[in-house]
Formats: sequence, structure tokens, C-alpha cells
Amino acid sequence: MNADNANIVEAVETTEAPAEKLIVVDNVYKFYNGKKIVALNGVSAEIAKGEVVVVVGPSGSGKSTFLRCLNLIENPSEGHIIFDGVDITDPQVDINIHRQRMGMVFQHFNLFPHMTILRNMTIAPMKLRGLTKEQAEEKAMALLEKVGLADRAKSYPSQLSGGQKQRIAIVRALCMEPEVMLFDEPTSALDPEMVGEVLDVMKSLANDGMTMVVVTHEMGFAREVGSRILFMDEGQILEEAAPEQFFANPKNPRLCDFLSKVL
Repeated sequence: MNADNANIVEAVETTEAPAEKLIVVDNVYKFYNGKKIVALNGVSAEIAKGEVVVVVGPSGSGKSTFLRCLNLIENPSEGHIIFDGVDITDPQVDINIHRQRMGMVFQHFNLFPHMTILRNMTIAPMKLRGLTKEQAEEKAMALLEKVGLADRAKSYPSQLSGGQKQRIAIVRALCMEPEVMLFDEPTSALDPEMVGEVLDVMKSLANDGMTMVVVTHEMGFAREVGSRILFMDEGQILEEAAPEQFFANPKNPRLCDFLSKVL
């Protein structure tokens, strides 16, 4: 092999393959009240498999609307959401099939109060994935063990603290074995001392390679765990960057103003 060919082979071997795009957001708008309220104003973004994308911005900036559009809890008024190569905004697509592959964790837990923790975790895998009761419970108990709550399996949500409820909400979503986890301000309803236990579970997920999109006000989490941070204001993504650049060298004046108030 001559030197030129050797260099070509070396270049091919050392070039990393581009990360696989899991979600593509293409020019999405969301209007309310006719077109008087513009919640999303032409948002485009790409989320690669294994990324932890953190979305920050002031209240009312469109962060949660953006997140909820990813699995069509909110239907975009215009534009497209492509999930794993499928345009899920196409009316012909059965969105429920794709939602099973997207775990969602809300601000207020959304646990069924009349069901035990174990039942909360097993009902969806049994009904939607066809798992037997034994299979679903084995999976649920393994996840409860992982977050230190196996002893709470027979408890009811009213018997748990806010931090425990949110950890249950996370592992309940994981029972469906999703390909991506969506978090909508998962710590904002918690007492300050409970925030850390929930963030620790999320950090563990990130370390395991879970694709995550997280709307949060927790700048420490964004800096430590995020692969990329998106800054939104007035329904637009004004800046996106890796955490180091995002915090050390912000370029957009609105982002500079925002960071000066939250850091």
C-alpha cells in the first residue's frame, strides 16, 4: 500500500461516524387563539441518539410547548416532527405507537392516586406491550431497586414525598423501555432538598446513554449533564451550544441578560 492510500485508510478509520438523528424538528409553529398568540415561531432543531439536550429560557418562552410538540401532546400548527425517520405530524401516522417509544415526565408526577406504586408502573407495560403481570412486576421491581424505592412498591402515592413521587414517575416511564425521555421541568414542583435526588436519577440515565430532552431551570444540571443547551425566548431558539461555550461565551444579547439573572 502506498503512502497516499495509507493516509486515506487512516483518515477513514479515525473519522467518527455522525450521530444518528433521532428527532428532527422542522420549522414548527404553534398558534393559539387564531394566530393572536405565537407560542412557537419557526422552531427547528435536531436531537441525536444518546444526546442530552437541555432547553432553558425565561417563563413563557415556549420551552414546554416545544417539548410537548415532540410527542404531539401539543399538535404543531405548522411544520413537521420527524421521529426515527417517520413524520409523526402526518395525520395517517398512529401517534400512539410512537408515543410508546417516548417516555414523558411531567412537573406534577401524574401518578394514579388509587393505585399502588407497583400497579402504577405495571399497568402500561401490560396493556400496551403485552407483558404478563410477572414480567411487568419483575421489570418494575428492578427499576425501583435502582432508584432506592423497592420498599415502596406496595405504597400509594399519597404516602410518598414529592421527590419520591418524581423518581417513581421517571421509572414508570422507563418501564415502557423508551428510546427517548422527555422531561418537562421535573424538579420545579419539589422542595429544594428533594431536587438533588431526582437529578441524580436523571444523571444516571444520561450516563447509561439515554437520549433525553430536558426543560429545566437547573443550570447546574445543564452545565454538568447536557450535551447541548438550547436557549429559547419568544417562541424561538436564539442560541444553542455545548455547555462550556454556552455559559462561558454566550453570544446572543438576550441570553447574556438571562444568564446574568440566573447564575
